[in-house]
Amino acid sequence: MSNKQPAWEPGDLERFRAVQQLAYRCAQTVAEGLEPGVTEKQAAQRMRRWLEENGADDWFHVPFAWFGDRTTFHRFRTPLQFFPTDRRLEEGMPFILDCAPVAQGYTADIGYAGSLGGNRVQQQILDDLKEYRELILAQVRERKPLNEIYLAVDTLIAKHGYENRHRVYPGRVLAHQVTRLKARGPRTVVAGFGIRSLQTLGRELVAERIQHRSPLWADGKSSAHAPTAGLWAVEPHLGLRGIGAKFEELLVVTEDDAYWLDDDLPHVRTWATRSAAGENAEQNAGENAGENAEVHAV
Repeated sequence: MSNKQPAWEPGDLERFRAVQQLAYRCAQTVAEGLEPGVTEKQAAQRMRRWLEENGADDWFHVPFAWFGDRTTFHRFRTPLQFFPTDRRLEEGMPFILDCAPVAQGYTADIGYAGSLGGNRVQQQILDDLKEYRELILAQVRERKPLNEIYLAVDTLIAKHGYENRHRVYPGRVLAHQVTRLKARGPRTVVAGFGIRSLQTLGRELVAERIQHRSPLWADGKSSAHAPTAGLWAVEPHLGLRGIGAKFEELLVVTEDDAYWLDDDLPHVRTWATRSAAGENAEQNAGENAGENAEVHAV
């Protein structure tokens, strides 16, 4: 594959990567400081304050936090229900932190899942999400239509016995395109979204519809086209028995290839660590079995 790039300027991808790293550092920092009794509103405020103090100057959307069964968007019916509430965190309770900062026009949109003191069900979901990351990348590289990839993800969800919770997002989106903000005007927030981001997204919607495409990746006819070159914020969100988990990160799509913008992310590092631990355990078990066989032989 030639790995031909869309019309990005030199250094653009590195700047997108830097903002994504910033967002994940924020989520990890806030997650490590969560304590019993903290509310979703307080967690979201901590993320916003941390990002503003560390280089964010605008928003694709302001930070969100969801605790307990709200990590599955339980009974969400309107967009207002996504906003942080006074729900308090308890021991063993899962949480998801989501933020989308902008720095000098470069945007990231990330999701970070964890729990206070550990949650076995959520950990299993997080482990299984590795397979979804691999599936999505492989099918984008095969240039399959976006809506077909969405359905392939649904098939895997059914296989694992989970529930598709990204279908509750507005537009049922599995992902959305991210571009460099070039809009001018006040950096104000409307309904949780930066006004400049909304202006940019509006222009993208019009431009893509003219090409019979959509910057929103869902399961309908508007997504019945091959992956569009650019950056996509991908967020498979799964649920089981009132417990939810997801990752969200940037996928780079070129005219004839695709790759994740950055593999040095918390969930990817965790998968690598757990995989290495599993391989070591198997190796040790094999060595012990061999030693036991020798002892019995003697």
